[in-house]
Amino acid sequence: MQLPAFIDIEASGFGRGSYPIEVGFVDRDGQLFCTLVQPEADWSHWDEGAAALHGIERELLSSHGRPSSWVAEQLNQRLAGQTVYCDGWAQDYPWLARLFEAAEAAPAFKLEDLRTLLDEAQAQCWHDTVMRVRSELSIGRHRASSDAKVLQIALQRLLHS
Repeated sequence: MQLPAFIDIEASGFGRGSYPIEVGFVDRDGQLFCTLVQPEADWSHWDEGAAALHGIERELLSSHGRPSSWVAEQLNQRLAGQTVYCDGWAQDYPWLARLFEAAEAAPAFKLEDLRTLLDEAQAQCWHDTVMRVRSELSIGRHRASSDAKVLQIALQRLLHS
């Protein structure tokens, strides 16, 4: 069975005014893609608490981030027609919508909560499985593509246990 693609988004903060600063995914073949997002002129919200989690400095986005239009185009080219899963749909969906709105584009893929893939027993084991995979891979801070890969591996383990 081929595993689905997973996406993760790191953001400037949480809630109103926050925006995507890094988008990463792992595709069905296990290949990773990750890019920083250059903030739009009207994207100004910055939360130091969120920055402490992902470790991305605001200045890095200006110098190495890609324009929203480029990021949206890459996501659409690479994920077209797929259902892509995330672990924080209520947060990731608005960030993805903000990215695509800035790019004046629409996603060519569907974003879905990974919980739709899990039965009740798997859902109860989910958090511990994710933490074990994260520890085994020695992933400390949150970065988008590595977080997406952790989710895909955790799903694989739960489906094959």
